[in-house]
Amino acid sequence: MKIFPTETIRTIDEYTIQNEPILSIDLMERAAQTLFLELTNRFADRPFLVLAGAGNNGGDALAIARMLILEGFDVITIMLKSDNLSPDASENKRRLTSIENVKILIWEENQQLPEIADNCVILDGLFGTGLTRPLSDNPLNLILQINKLKNEIVSIDIPSGLMCDNNGENNPEGIIKATYTYSFQFVKLAFLFPENQKYVGKWQVLDIGLNLQIIAETLTNFHITDFERVKSFFVPRKKFDHKGNFGHALLIAGSAGKMGAAILASKACLRSGAGLLTVHIPQKIENVFHISVPEVMVSFDKSEQIFSTLPDLTMFSAIGIGPGIGTHSTTAKAIGLLFRKARHIPYVIDADAINILSINPKLIDNIPNKSILTPHPKEFERLAGKWENDYQKVEMALNFCYKKRVILVLKGAYTAVIFPNGRCNFNPSGNPGMATAGSGDVLTGIILALLAQGLSPEKASIAGTYIHGLAGDFAREVNGETSLIASDIVSNLGKAFQQM
Repeated sequence: MKIFPTETIRTIDEYTIQNEPILSIDLMERAAQTLFLELTNRFADRPFLVLAGAGNNGGDALAIARMLILEGFDVITIMLKSDNLSPDASENKRRLTSIENVKILIWEENQQLPEIADNCVILDGLFGTGLTRPLSDNPLNLILQINKLKNEIVSIDIPSGLMCDNNGENNPEGIIKATYTYSFQFVKLAFLFPENQKYVGKWQVLDIGLNLQIIAETLTNFHITDFERVKSFFVPRKKFDHKGNFGHALLIAGSAGKMGAAILASKACLRSGAGLLTVHIPQKIENVFHISVPEVMVSFDKSEQIFSTLPDLTMFSAIGIGPGIGTHSTTAKAIGLLFRKARHIPYVIDADAINILSINPKLIDNIPNKSILTPHPKEFERLAGKWENDYQKVEMALNFCYKKRVILVLKGAYTAVIFPNGRCNFNPSGNPGMATAGSGDVLTGIILALLAQGLSPEKASIAGTYIHGLAGDFAREVNGETSLIASDIVSNLGKAFQQM
């Protein structure tokens, strides 16, 4: 699914109007009808308070108010006072006011909301995607009063006051706090950032029939990964395939007291289809692996406690490094040597390996091109510095990937997979139950296995992230969110790969 900036969406609207062809007012009617059907299904027999602005978002609201009234719903409409309605909003106001006994209030300065019932649904159509500055004065007064209510709020296309992309300089008090947001045709970038969840609520994209050809032809750097694309990366195994066909992965993980991370990553790697897996671990911890993961081969470091020396690297098709290795200076030197000796093997770099890069920034310039780094927010902050909001974080990540020629998997809700060419894929799978110790180690193992099997770093990062979330979603069905642990994600990888 593509994510477009406001100007591009406007261009797609105009192309649809000209080439369907369809009148602008009729396209608005089609969008309003689509949302009207959703509202009547969700809120049968509930009264509505409809908020309408002067622009096309207000036109949508006025059209829906008319449809609700004609369907027998009790509706009060509040319109912001304006002498400059958009043509389509003006036409929909005319259509609404032609209904007998329609209830419309014009919202003026310092006005107070009428008393509304607790079960009344508030339909927000004050401002749409064209907003470019924080709200103030009369509209701000209305939104402040609305946000004090406990009623359910439905926003049309985008919560009023929220900007589609960057809200770093917005006024957080001047944004509607929606319960549900129904976005027309496309998700808005702002919906994918955690600081905006309290405004967006639960969101859903509604297909309003914009021209599919222009959507397909219009380029964008921002996407939401979809199942069909991930599925296309995989081909069925052949009858005479053997383990040598599916790669030999090297995992450098674990240290004294931190072997759980290595075990979780190993199990995930094997469950994700790697033909062979060698785990390089400190000498003292051999028995832990032979008991916990009998399918792996073990390579011993000269140190009894930490990663300090390299194994023979000639046999491996992919390398994963980081889970539980610690940040000892000797380990940092070993990582530097690894990067110099194995520059043409694909890498996934996680956890303590990322922390070592932060402590030793000169090592960052030695990371082989197209290596995949999988930091959680704090680890990325140590790498790149602080940010004020998640839009800025994504900008910093894009700049980091471009300069360092690496791929970033910024873990979290809607994990962002960012590439050196400026492309950014947001991952839709997964759930809050996956915010648990070891979940990131599982992701490292999945991506490592996909790299070992020959997927490109680009495909391995996108697919690994999606499958990790999908397995987490299957685990939630069994264990719920609160009780979900990282081992549950590993246990459900089989179901996730069956979907592929």
